[in-house]
Amino acid sequence: MLLSSAANASQLPSDCQSIDHMGGRYTVCSFDPAKAKIRLYQWDAIAGKPYGSFEALSSALWRQHSFVTFAMNAGMYHRDLSPVGLHIENGVEKTPISTSGGWGNFHMQPNGVFFIEGDRAGVLETSAYLNANLKPDVATQSGPMLVIDGQLHPRFLPQSDSLNTRNGVGVSADGIVHFAISENPVRFYDFATLFRDRLATANALYLDGSISSVHIPGANRRDSWHPMGPIIAVVENVPD
Repeated sequence: MLLSSAANASQLPSDCQSIDHMGGRYTVCSFDPAKAKIRLYQWDAIAGKPYGSFEALSSALWRQHSFVTFAMNAGMYHRDLSPVGLHIENGVEKTPISTSGGWGNFHMQPNGVFFIEGDRAGVLETSAYLNANLKPDVATQSGPMLVIDGQLHPRFLPQSDSLNTRNGVGVSADGIVHFAISENPVRFYDFATLFRDRLATANALYLDGSISSVHIPGANRRDSWHPMGPIIAVVENVPD
């Protein structure tokens, strides 16, 4: 069920904003990992299958006395909705990191990892992540990297005719996590400059395209274009 499509700026909750950039419009929602509970989900142990949708995840969390305040598809997945690369939930590695080659956006090297370790979040290129010896509570691997130490991915072309809906994540110097989704088809190059130039993220990671979806209950928005693999969500406990 699609509750609504892109919300206008006046409908967005305080954590989110609408940004016009290089001919594209983006919805960006930003959270402090020291204050917000940012979690990663894929497998519904009770149902014995992947969540697959925001609706299923929200219903499952509600039964556990929690509710979703924001959610987005998080990383690429196989036909059975299992993660392609690294997937860590609650400190437990469900899928190992991938360093193999292949086709598609995931393997457009360098790819990278979004992670949360304690109250700190980050995005690192895959080899840098492996060298960092982190023990994250949450991690999802995807690709390609959008921004790498302040530089755009070398394969992005400013005049490319490859346009798609896209979503990604970056972390600015103040530690804030920025999730962005385009509301119209855009180039990789333009999307990456959003993170570098408007959101000031030295490192940012592409999550996916075409299936890119977001759930913003405060804006009465819940996309349901396609079944999803990993889902990243900001959750709160139901008040007593």
